Amino acid sequence: MLLAATEYVRPASLEEALAALAGTAGARVLAGGQTLINVLKHRAAAVELLVDISRLEELRFIEVASDGSARIGAATTYLELERSAPLRAVAPTIGEVAAGTVDRQVRARGTIGGNACFADPASNYPPLLVALEASMEIAGPAGTRSVPAGEFFLGLYRTAVGAGELLRSITLPPLDGAGVGYRSLQLAADSWSIARAVAWVRCAAGEPRTIEAARVVLGCVAGAPVRASATEALLSGGAASEEAVSAAASLASEGLEPPSDVHASGSYRREMAAVMAKRALLDAIGGAA
Repeated sequence: MLLAATEYVRPASLEEALAALAGTAGARVLAGGQTLINVLKHRAAAVELLVDISRLEELRFIEVASDGSARIGAATTYLELERSAPLRAVAPTIGEVAAGTVDRQVRARGTIGGNACFADPASNYPPLLVALEASMEIAGPAGTRSVPAGEFFLGLYRTAVGAGELLRSITLPPLDGAGVGYRSLQLAADSWSIARAVAWVRCAAGEPRTIEAARVVLGCVAGAPVRASATEALLSGGAASEEAVSAAASLASEGLEPPSDVHASGSYRREMAAVMAKRALLDAIGGAA
């Protein structure tokens, strides 16, 4: 289907973009457009004004600090994430996820900010950003504010970005020796995920290895990323062994009621989320210093 008639502007600065958003109640930000345009073509949503930020250099950057933290502009594309050697040095999972996203055409246009702001339960970056404890910088008429990733994703297609605002950047804290595991079960390499899990693990010094702290976040099982708090509590201070990880991961999806669709039943998603959690945890432990 063709797009319905809508107004379109390409602002020359962030200030102009914010002014355009504030001036029209039905305005939406257009970055890569890989999801939004399809939604509009299928008449699943309607907008009065598209504000194209894809060419704003102030929203398209990767800055890596000496302490290992990184700041990424919201309009940075998957391809730019994939190719950034400095980013891969401090946060390799960000680039790895970008490299595995669908095909080259999508990677050249799709953006990390668009992926986060669309907040589809099957989107690949939301659970990773929550697990990394990223900070989301939101710009609006009143200035900028920072929201922890764990509070940014509010539910199905809902985020903390309000009317007249846009996501400006994402800041990743340094890993400081922690390992990260990212596992996703897909029907095919270019399909949506059925179940996803991301693990962040810091191990204590010495042998035998023990887990000092852990974060486990599930995707595709609810409207927003879900912290597996029971799994995290059982892992903290425990052995970094496969047996201990198996026991903790079995609790990851307890109490969840994932949706069923043509691809998988809710019960299957729940079981596979626990499997993905175990695999992600073992990967994270293996990558921890």
